[in-house]
Amino acid sequence: MHVTNVTADAETFTCNAYLVEGDRTALVDAGAMDGVVDVIREHVDELDAIVLTHQHGDHVEQLDAVTAAFDAPLYAYGDHPDRTNALEDGDQVFLGDEAFEVVYTPGHADDHVSFVSETSLFSGDVVVHDDGAFDYGSFGRTDLPGQSRERLIESIQSLLGRMGDDVEHMYAGHGGVFHGDVRDVVETALARAEKREPKYPDE
Repeated sequence: MHVTNVTADAETFTCNAYLVEGDRTALVDAGAMDGVVDVIREHVDELDAIVLTHQHGDHVEQLDAVTAAFDAPLYAYGDHPDRTNALEDGDQVFLGDEAFEVVYTPGHADDHVSFVSETSLFSGDVVVHDDGAFDYGSFGRTDLPGQSRERLIESIQSLLGRMGDDVEHMYAGHGGVFHGDVRDVVETALARAEKREPKYPDE
């Protein structure tokens, strides 16, 4: 399984959108970067699936462009006009060469899901390795309307319960890709979230 961040060169705010190449080539989130379709086409001619972690603007702004360019089914937890496959907690999706379990992980967004396999985690915004708040084990913000720190904590706990000890690749919605003991990163994020302190105390 080969994973490429196709929004890595974005000059505007966007999530990390990941092209997952393998037996079933998929795009995880579409991002908000103009020209993302061209970047995808530098790597592949077709997509077998488009999957969404959630539908915040920085994750779906370019979704219409992607769905127009590639005739691929759209998998999402929340309703969307182009959704062809509704995701539910416990479902299985194939990305690249691996089977991933869908884990419902609300708190940052009501429609948030994460994808975990025996070796890899696509965590969206529920947990990230590094961002402007923390360098090793951070979590999605929960200070905006409709968000909940308590639900986020429960989601991270659920994610840990569904992850094995051999997960060693973490592809989050923001920050850098992490290779190593992913479980330790997620446990660190959980401990910080459980302190219930503002993520960005200066705001």
